[in-house]
Formats: sequence, structure tokens, C-alpha cells
Amino acid sequence: MKLNTIYLLLALFFAQISIAQDGLPIYSDYFADNYYLLHPSMAGAAAHNQLRLTARQQWFDDVDAPNLQTASINARVGESSGLGAIVINDKNGYHSQTGGYITYAHHLMFSRSEADLNQLSFGLSAGLIQSRLDETNFDPTDFDPIIGNIIQSGSYFNVDAGMSYNFLNFSGHFTIKNLIFQNRALNDPGFESNNQRNYLLGATYAISGPSGSRSASEWAFEPGFLFQWRERTNEQSIDVNFKAYRMFDDGKLFAGISYRRSFDGAEYLNGQQIEDQKLQYITPVLGGTYKKFMFAYTYSYLSGNVRFNSGGFHQITLGLDFLSGRRAPYSCNCPAIN
Repeated sequence: MKLNTIYLLLALFFAQISIAQDGLPIYSDYFADNYYLLHPSMAGAAAHNQLRLTARQQWFDDVDAPNLQTASINARVGESSGLGAIVINDKNGYHSQTGGYITYAHHLMFSRSEADLNQLSFGLSAGLIQSRLDETNFDPTDFDPIIGNIIQSGSYFNVDAGMSYNFLNFSGHFTIKNLIFQNRALNDPGFESNNQRNYLLGATYAISGPSGSRSASEWAFEPGFLFQWRERTNEQSIDVNFKAYRMFDDGKLFAGISYRRSFDGAEYLNGQQIEDQKLQYITPVLGGTYKKFMFAYTYSYLSGNVRFNSGGFHQITLGLDFLSGRRAPYSCNCPAIN
């Protein structure tokens, strides 16, 4: 019973942090008006240039629990180019990684005027990450020939590529994370595969309030999804999202919920019965904007009979929109762009 529970916990835990081994972890940051963190093609795609800061903390009651901080900026340069940069600090127990990405995106406008949105975007990000494993606090009585009383570190190069299509109220994205990945060579150089490719496919569609009513300009509703597939391990998961916006003269408020479910699970023994549990997260978000500033809070709850801790994962996002990349917002109900 204990062994099966431990195996399940490990499966769920590593499903949560596996992406952290090869770049920026994929949580629910994008759900808080931060699509550039996932999709390099969104660099400079919005009507305004963007600065975003995020801080995520898991399991407050546990020492050395996973935590992540990111800082990102993206801006329109000229008529059809976008530039971006991301800095990350990711720590999980004895393992940590710091580094950054730089991004170039190219935007093709098919609109008859700049007021209408019909934009196809391509983006490429190159990253350099420094990975660190601190073995100095490992228990010396647990003998392992690989482990020593040392601090191991190594850097690796990473490339992400993707495309986005934004047409009026529709926004679609396809991104390949870790397209080119260099093994970190920590411990045994042959242990970690160079194939860490992760494919992301996502879309949203914004719906206005009832046509002809006052709420048509005051309210918007945005269903969406994000599908992930890791090539080497065939891991798959999907996020199903829904968000509502209330517009004001100087900004907006938004609230939403995201449900993530993995297609892969782990078996555990519940008394005399073998049961299967899949990774499932429920993540509500609450935030808003006021003039050029934005704020969002997300809380991720891991559901299921067996989980590491009853606490959830807290994340705060702060943002600033600056130096409008275009003369005016697009004439559409498109929150990801406007």
C-alpha cells in the first residue's frame, strides 16, 4: 500500500515538474494575460507592448517546495517585427535553474486597414539555461555511487518555435518547445535524452454580450483550450479554459477557470482494489487592468484521492502595457491582442 502510494505521488509530482528539466515550466501563466510566455509568435503581437512579472509558490508548508519567478517583455518593432525577452528562476528542492530567452517574431497583416485584425505571426526563441544540483545536503548514509558531496552545474541551449493566427475574435497558436535541446550532462551524460520536444496547440474565441444590448460592449466571454504532447514519452494533457470580462472606461475585470487533465495516469492500491488516477488541476483566476497596469491571481488545486499535499499552488502576475505598438486597438473583441 505504501509503495503504491509513493509510486503514484512520484508519477503525479514528476508530471507536474518534468517540463522544468528542459526550460520554462508550463503552468497556467498564459491564462493571466501572458501568452508570450508560451508562444514566441506572440512577441509584439498585441496592440500594446507588454511587461509581465510572475511569482509562483507551491505547498507553502513544505521546505524547499517548488517556486518559480519570471520576467518577460515583448514589443512591436517597426511595422511587422516583434522582439521579446524572458528571464526565469526556477527552484525545486535541491535542483534549480536560471536563464533566459530572446525572441524574434514576424507578423503578416492581411487586413484591409489597421483597425481590423487579421494577422499571421511566426516566432523563434533561443534560450540559455544554467542548471544546478546541490548534493551537499544529501544524507551520507544513503550510498549511491553517482551522488557525491558536491554541487553539479551545467548549461544547455534551447530553441522554441511557433506560429499564431489572430483573426477578429479568434486566436490560435501552435508551438514546439525544446525544438533544439542540448543535454545538460549532469551525472551520467547518457541518462537524459536530447529529445525533449513538447508540442502545444491552443485556441480561444471571444464572445460578446447579446447583440444590440448595452452588455454587448460591457461583457465578453472567452472559451479556449491548450493541448500538450511530449514526443519522446507520449505524455498528453489538455487545458479547458473559460474566462469572463467586464469592461470599464479605464480598464476591465476578468475571472475564469481552467481545468487541466492528463491522459496518462498511475495505478495505486486502495484497500484490495487497484485504482487509476490521472493528473488533474483546477485553476481559478481573478484579475483586472486599470489604464496601463494589470494584476492577476491564480490558484491551482490538485484533485484526486492521492496527492502530495492538501495545499494549492499560488501565483501572482503583475503587468504594465507601455508605448503602444500601434496607433489604436483593433476593432474586435480580442482580449489576447487588445
